[in-house]
Amino acid sequence: MPTRTILAASAIVLVAVIAGAPFVLNEGFLRLATECLLLLTMAQMWNLLAGYAGLVSLGHQVFIAFGAYALFLTSGWLEVTPIWVLPVAPLVAGAVAAIIAFPLFRLRDAYFSIAIWVFAEIIGAFTMKSQAVGGTSGVPLATSKLIDFDWFEPTMFWLAGGLTLVTIAALYRMMTSSFGLGLMSVRDNDLAAMSVGVDVRHNRFVAFVLSAAGCGLAGALSFMGNLFIAPLAAFDVNWSVYMMFIVIIGGIGTLEGPILGVIIFFGLRELMTGPLGLSGGWYLVGLGIIAVVVMIVAPRGLWPALRDRFGVRLLDVHRAAPRPAAAAILPAASEQVTG
Repeated sequence: MPTRTILAASAIVLVAVIAGAPFVLNEGFLRLATECLLLLTMAQMWNLLAGYAGLVSLGHQVFIAFGAYALFLTSGWLEVTPIWVLPVAPLVAGAVAAIIAFPLFRLRDAYFSIAIWVFAEIIGAFTMKSQAVGGTSGVPLATSKLIDFDWFEPTMFWLAGGLTLVTIAALYRMMTSSFGLGLMSVRDNDLAAMSVGVDVRHNRFVAFVLSAAGCGLAGALSFMGNLFIAPLAAFDVNWSVYMMFIVIIGGIGTLEGPILGVIIFFGLRELMTGPLGLSGGWYLVGLGIIAVVVMIVAPRGLWPALRDRFGVRLLDVHRAAPRPAAAAILPAASEQVTG
């Protein structure tokens, strides 16, 4: 069966599952599933930047915070249900990324990673000192009284599920296009890509802005589910750590890797804090151990190892080098024999 047919059938099944899950699962499972889907979206956005554009960010939490604060403040100013102002979150996060891209792109490798982390810390410090956004105490969602709480958890799940499916589908379409090919060439060798006409700066700029916008929207949904936002939570560096862990463990530079990484991340957390009854910090120890083992045994991540071992290719966007046509090989061979 062709890969595109399998993907189309899988998408239809997933849409049906997401549509029907709220009528089967209780609110606790729905909230957990929503958290998984939103973190998967964030991880895919981080993977777009690091796995396909070659830019490792340690400060993506700043875009999560900008998106969430934009949603809370805009909803309060306009006095409308937060769902109607959700588009503001990616727009604000993307605009911030577009502005800071110009100075950040002058830096390379570790300097870029550190610079964006410092930027996130500076904005977080300003936010904690600003009473206009609640300071260190944070702010509740002012328009929460307009929310229909009978359908709140199902709606959050549907929004998270829809965002995740659209994100993965859009990334797959993007990375199988000529732009995606150019972006991966920039990741592999930016100087070589530039020499064959790829606009390195433009490609990385687009990936950076899209990555920030996606994290901003996912962050806005995450904090909307909590009905409260505080700078210590919004600017927490653990957002970037979680995204990095999920992508690296699952398989950086693959679309399937973050999916596998999210399953491992939440599976270990629920196992250690649930049946095993360990404190919340122990699962972080477990994650660290798994990360070390995986990086030693499978440096590219678990999914590439499984893909190569069993030949399973679902959302593979890599291209094989074209083989020379037989018609072109035979004349060349005959000329050598004649000569």
